[in-house]
Amino acid sequence: MENTMDITRIMQHLPHRYPFLLVDRVIEMVPSERIVAIKNITMNEPQFPGHFPRHPIMPGVLMIEAMAQASGLLALASTGQAMTQDSVIYFVGIDGARFKRPVVPGDQLRIEATILRSTRGIWKFAAKATVDGQLACEAELMCTIKELD
Repeated sequence: MENTMDITRIMQHLPHRYPFLLVDRVIEMVPSERIVAIKNITMNEPQFPGHFPRHPIMPGVLMIEAMAQASGLLALASTGQAMTQDSVIYFVGIDGARFKRPVVPGDQLRIEATILRSTRGIWKFAAKATVDGQLACEAELMCTIKELD
């Protein structure tokens, strides 16, 4: 897996698709260490008509999901595994989630995740998302990669 990825390469590695693919670009990745990814926030996204009509903000759960997807890319790169049609990355845990500022259309979410540990197929990451250098969200996330039966 490359150290940078455009959306076409991301889609080859993550099973997510519109409207739930929340990583637009990987700008830096060091397997077994860290990843930096980008999510561009646009008014065209399906959550904004309802969250909220007069004051659109990105739901916190979607920021967490974007961080989890970036973390999953890092886990894949670190194992050297290739995604198949029968592969899935499960989000299995979250600790210490905090939301520090609203994220709105026009913002660019910069997602950074660092591997804390990997034990028996469970990966744990320290992740954060920033906008213009300001912390928007942070959490410790866990995922695992499984083959479907």
